[in-house]
Amino acid sequence: MSARRALEALGANIKTARLKRRISVKGFAERIGVSESTVARLEKGDDGVSIGTLAMACLVLGEIDRISEFLDAGTDDTGLLLDRENLPKRIDRKRKPRSPGSSQDKADPVIDDDDDDDDEEGVGF
Repeated sequence: MSARRALEALGANIKTARLKRRISVKGFAERIGVSESTVARLEKGDDGVSIGTLAMACLVLGEIDRISEFLDAGTDDTGLLLDRENLPKRIDRKRKPRSPGSSQDKADPVIDDDDDDDDEEGVGF
C-alpha cells in the first residue's frame, strides 16, 4: 500500500470514528483546536496536516493509546526479526592477559576454574 493510500485510509477511519461518536465537524475542530477546513484535510488524508493535529484527534476520539503504541519496539515484527538476524553466531570467552614469560600457545584460551568469581558478562554457574 502506498503512503498516499495509507493516509487516505487513516483519514477515512478518523471520519468514521468521528461520525460513530456523533461529533460534528465544527465540534471536532473546536475540541482539537483547529479550523473546520483542517479537519476536512485530516479526514481526506492530506499529508500536510501536523502530527500534533492527528494526536489531538486521537485524544478526542478516545484512541490516544494508538499513537504511543505505533511502531512499539516490542511489537515491531520486522525490527524483532532484524535483531534476531544480527545476534552473534558464537560467543567467545574473554581471555585473561598473559604474563610476558608465559609458555602457553597464544591460540589456546586461558581457562579459569575458580568458581568463586562471577564473569563480568553474567553469573557463573
